[in-house]
Amino acid sequence: MVSVKTVAVLGGTGNLGPSIVHELLSAGFTVTGLTRFSSTNSTPAYPDSVTVHKVDFGSFDSLKDAFSGQDAVVSVVGSPGVSAQRLAVDAAIAAGVKRFIPSEFGVNTRKVRNRPMGAILRGKVEVVDYLIEREREIEWTGVSTGLFFDWGLEKHGLSTINLDDKTSSIVDSGNEKFQVSTLAQVGRAVVGVLKHLEETRNRYLVTSSFQVSQNEIIQAVEELTGEKYPVVKRERAEDLQRAGEEKLAVGDYRAFIDFLRAYNNADGAGNAVGEEESSNGLVGLEEEDLRECVRGWLVRAGVIS
Repeated sequence: MVSVKTVAVLGGTGNLGPSIVHELLSAGFTVTGLTRFSSTNSTPAYPDSVTVHKVDFGSFDSLKDAFSGQDAVVSVVGSPGVSAQRLAVDAAIAAGVKRFIPSEFGVNTRKVRNRPMGAILRGKVEVVDYLIEREREIEWTGVSTGLFFDWGLEKHGLSTINLDDKTSSIVDSGNEKFQVSTLAQVGRAVVGVLKHLEETRNRYLVTSSFQVSQNEIIQAVEELTGEKYPVVKRERAEDLQRAGEEKLAVGDYRAFIDFLRAYNNADGAGNAVGEEESSNGLVGLEEEDLRECVRGWLVRAGVIS
């Protein structure tokens, strides 16, 4: 039976990469970190147990050499490097890699490919299309995880909670549920794929920590802090969508945030992951607890102890 023991992580020092590397190491995989020659990332370095190679992401030979002896490649490259993944796929095939996991880990690009948001995500869409074309030569698995819940809370309160002035904001009614994953859950999803190779072969999976609405986040914060976070800003999803389209028309890719908020929060959007669509069971993921995730954020922020 085919198995994976060695894993190369491409671009694993950003926001998500360290969590994936941590979960891979915890699961017993041998991990090699691949970073750009020009990388000046200020995030913490790889753990000492990870072999790190500087690689030219634009060179077939450099990538092929780096992939030599690797059973799987997990790409966590950011937006500027997404289109370069096609070359990485070619190099992985030449090096004899068994499984390639592209840099998806967010919105379901299969679902939005023909929407305005899909224009911004075209690089990701095309890489998965290319993997489908070459799946007789290399196996692949795409993973949509939804919003990064803990990271989003810590960066901007998921555009819902303002801890400084104890207020909240919602889109439409605030009742629409949407797909989210903690960074650790994304890492566990990757581990699950590599431990369930046959079940996940040449498939696009949808995983999550849970489905949540803006109002449920506000309620959790209020219950945990014992204070009210009144809604002081209400936006309409159709206005966000229109603003995104206007920005995209002039090449302003900040439109993505407008599109994403409308996609997740519009009343009736229907983008929460149902039980039949979820791949959590397939890769051995358990649902996380919303309240505990919010509690962790509030503790780290010094709001509660």
